[in-house]
Amino acid sequence: MDLQDQLKNLFPDHVQEEPVENNDEASKIWMQDDPILCKYEKRKGKPITILEGYTGATEDFKILAKEIKTKLSVGGSFKDDKIIIQGDYRDKIMKMLKEKGFNVKRVGG
Repeated sequence: MDLQDQLKNLFPDHVQEEPVENNDEASKIWMQDDPILCKYEKRKGKPITILEGYTGATEDFKILAKEIKTKLSVGGSFKDDKIIIQGDYRDKIMKMLKEKGFNVKRVGG
């Protein structure tokens, strides 16, 4: 007899509610008309990918930055309305953003 069965015996009139799936925070991100610019630079000899041009709320862009860093398992930061990702991940990031519905433009290289 597991815990669920014991609870049913204690509270026979209780109706169990279905768990509500928590939608991703990223699905609430505001979409824009202008493309997000995806740039490649080298700083101090190390490659970085920069995303800029987002016109929505800063908090939404921070959520997007965290999601990108988590999915790619890389470091990065959010400064001056730009997402800075360590390494050259332009193709992967552009693919992720296009799947989310963003319009992305590759700049340079």
